[in-house]
Amino acid sequence: LRDNRIELVRASWHELSISVSDVSLSDEGQYTCSLFTMPVKTSKAFLTVLGVPEKPQITGFTSPVMEGERMQLTCKTSGSKPAADIRWFKNDKEVKDVKYLKEEDAVRKTFTVSSTLDFLADRSDDGAVVSCRVDHESLNSTPQIAMQVLEIHYTPLVKIISSNSWPEEGQSIILTCESKGKPVPEPVLWTKDGGELPDPERMVVNGRVLSISFLNKTDNGTYRCEAKNPIGRNSTEYVLIVHDVFNTLLPTTVIPSLTTATVTTNVALTASTTTSATATSIRDPNGLTQTGPDHALIGGIVAVVVFVTLCSIILLGRYLARHKGTYLTNEAKGAEDAPDADTAIINAEGSQVNAEEKKEYFI
Repeated sequence: LRDNRIELVRASWHELSISVSDVSLSDEGQYTCSLFTMPVKTSKAFLTVLGVPEKPQITGFTSPVMEGERMQLTCKTSGSKPAADIRWFKNDKEVKDVKYLKEEDAVRKTFTVSSTLDFLADRSDDGAVVSCRVDHESLNSTPQIAMQVLEIHYTPLVKIISSNSWPEEGQSIILTCESKGKPVPEPVLWTKDGGELPDPERMVVNGRVLSISFLNKTDNGTYRCEAKNPIGRNSTEYVLIVHDVFNTLLPTTVIPSLTTATVTTNVALTASTTTSATATSIRDPNGLTQTGPDHALIGGIVAVVVFVTLCSIILLGRYLARHKGTYLTNEAKGAEDAPDADTAIINAEGSQVNAEEKKEYFI
């Protein structure tokens, strides 16, 4: 061997060692060690030199890529011996559906390996990191990696967020239009029922936010938010329904007035009813609360009063009838020899001088 890269390391009767620096593929082959004795003794060994793959490169990417377009990224490496292995990753997640191509260099006995990643561009791929990793036994478990950051342009994605899920009359509401796109969308456009906002004083637009104060039923309708960028435009709608103010009726306490009936005749009857009701009812919480006077109780009181009044009238009539009969009887006692009624009464009184004095009481 006559090469400046080959150096004699050790020489003795028992061992002969050499070293080869800056190994190249041409150093691969069979090496023979000979001992010049009678007969000559030899020993042979085959040296295999690994071809280290070059650093991979990704081609086929043009920036930016429109959403929906087909992308074909190719990763290529040369000089590997044996052929290197190529794997694709997207955000550290391996992509399996790829095409693999291996070509051999007849002169140097090395391989050129390429792999193609084919997919449709999607907005979710915007900002994703696509990496091509080359694994080979000569790299000592340290793979070579090439990376490419994707830039996908897409139309805006629009969404309306409401600050009030149950708007009522007199309240206010804030509608926020969230728009995401690439390039960044221009300021959004707010419309109501296909036209301009009807009340600019109450309906204030600040950037992407629409604020409506002092809501009323005329604000009911469909509000549209539209966003656009150089790629296209998109919109979404929000249906606003203003509800009536919800009134909560508090329970009331009804105290009926005092009712008293007093009748005085030979027998004094008094009916007095005092009702003080504080209505506190425990019912089903889902039922309606009913408050008011007890109609059955009032009807009973009225019936008692009517009954007592009728009894009083009957007793008073009987008493007056008896009193009149007594008066006519006294008048008739002296009417036999009297020319007129006055004389009859005087005669009647005179005839009772010695009789027990009777008195009449008017009640």
